[in-house]
Amino acid sequence: MTVPTYPVETTAPPAAPAAARAHLLHDGSVEQYRRTIADGVDRVARRVATVDRPVTGITPAELAPLVDRVDLDRPLGDAIAALDELEDVYLRDAVWFHHPRYLAHLNCPVAIPALLGEAVLTAVNSSLDTWDQSAGATLIERRLIDWTAERICFGPSADGVFTSGGSQSNLQALLLAREEACAEAVSPAARAELLPRLRVLTSAAGHFSVQKSAKLLGLAPDAVIAVPTDARRRIRPAAVCEEIARCRQAGLVTMAVVATAGTTDFGSIDPLTDLAGICAAAGIWLHVDAAYGCGLLVSPTRRHLLDGIERADSVTVDFHKSFFQPVSSSALLVRDRRALRHATYHADYLNPARTVEQRIPNQVDKSLQTTRRFDALKLWLTLRVMGPDALGALFDEVVDRAADAWQLVSEDPRFEVVTRSELSTVVFRYLPTGPGRELADAANLHAREALAASGLAVVAGTRVDGRHFLKFTLLNPATTVDEVGYVLDLIATHAGRYVHDYATADLSCHVG
Repeated sequence: MTVPTYPVETTAPPAAPAAARAHLLHDGSVEQYRRTIADGVDRVARRVATVDRPVTGITPAELAPLVDRVDLDRPLGDAIAALDELEDVYLRDAVWFHHPRYLAHLNCPVAIPALLGEAVLTAVNSSLDTWDQSAGATLIERRLIDWTAERICFGPSADGVFTSGGSQSNLQALLLAREEACAEAVSPAARAELLPRLRVLTSAAGHFSVQKSAKLLGLAPDAVIAVPTDARRRIRPAAVCEEIARCRQAGLVTMAVVATAGTTDFGSIDPLTDLAGICAAAGIWLHVDAAYGCGLLVSPTRRHLLDGIERADSVTVDFHKSFFQPVSSSALLVRDRRALRHATYHADYLNPARTVEQRIPNQVDKSLQTTRRFDALKLWLTLRVMGPDALGALFDEVVDRAADAWQLVSEDPRFEVVTRSELSTVVFRYLPTGPGRELADAANLHAREALAASGLAVVAGTRVDGRHFLKFTLLNPATTVDEVGYVLDLIATHAGRYVHDYATADLSCHVG
């Protein structure tokens, strides 16, 4: 690879205060702002219009020297030079989620109205912690929280807050659950005795952020209990009941059950109505991680798959997955707004307690974050331009496409496919025939790496019952069944060649 060089003479001299101020956005720099942003948008637009594959296949070892050689103490002096450099260290090798053969993770192509929102919010730079830093932004976020709560079918007591992503939303939900479970432990000694006994039940197919949250919350190392799933990779309600009873007999306290509405690997939706009944009867907090499946809230045909979610105590939604929003755009919703008091702390220099009496809406009173972006604006403009029905139709389209892809894989004798997803994932693996079957794990690992190195497509990998599998995650309505078939052929070619080469080498060793 040829490493680009940048001429020393383009380096700007040390900036005087007045020159430095010229780079700030203010009434005297608006033309520079327009030109600079337009130049950046033009660069990205040209890339989007011309990329012919989702990745270039570049390796960390190849790209790192280009980034390392940039001298951050020697500015280039103007935005055009910086954009030229950025082409080499970022844009040329960026991963393009809009490409129809990007089939790996829960990354979506983004709605143009949301990109408009991104441009507006970063320029104005509102901070969503207090009213005196955000004004109308606070009200827009609150209106979107109310709208989402209505879609969940929570009642008038619901509330919530935008977060950085599903992991933070899950963390805050479990914080609220922990504090509710400790409500009667009024003394420090009682609380210290109770904390090690708290347990969280979640699906064996659930998200790792549950375990991570438990650790951050100071729970016991074995606090999270992975409950077995059924053949459709959904948590088994009977097993949840058994674990609750077992915990009770062992002197343990089940502080929360975490249901999943769209597991990362299988797109499975836990039986929410059954779990709600179990938790209500036992007085246990029910959290629903709908980071992936929240797109069903606007689906014109599949909203019923979330029946029972309205009985949850808290719900995670990731708009940057199935609402086609740029990262980040997530929220935590609670059925009873009083639970959010567990995240409240009043500081005299920011949100003094008197502001509550004055009915001043400070979002920091319910957030784990202090300074926080106005990410709600992206969803607001998307809804105002496109409307929820259009978003739901897009999500329905990718779910339909995943069903077609599952059918295609299941009918292909070269592959073994796992359970059919309720959302938009397909978990499968190349399965060699004859003696080569023992090479299935290695062949699938090789095929994924070789595919990424070629740049022609990107797929994900996972483990199912101890074996290596591949995974399609479809979140792009532009992906066709023909594209999926093309990628399957590529995978089979790479995996088949690996098995053949291994067998040939093994035979040569025996002959020698």
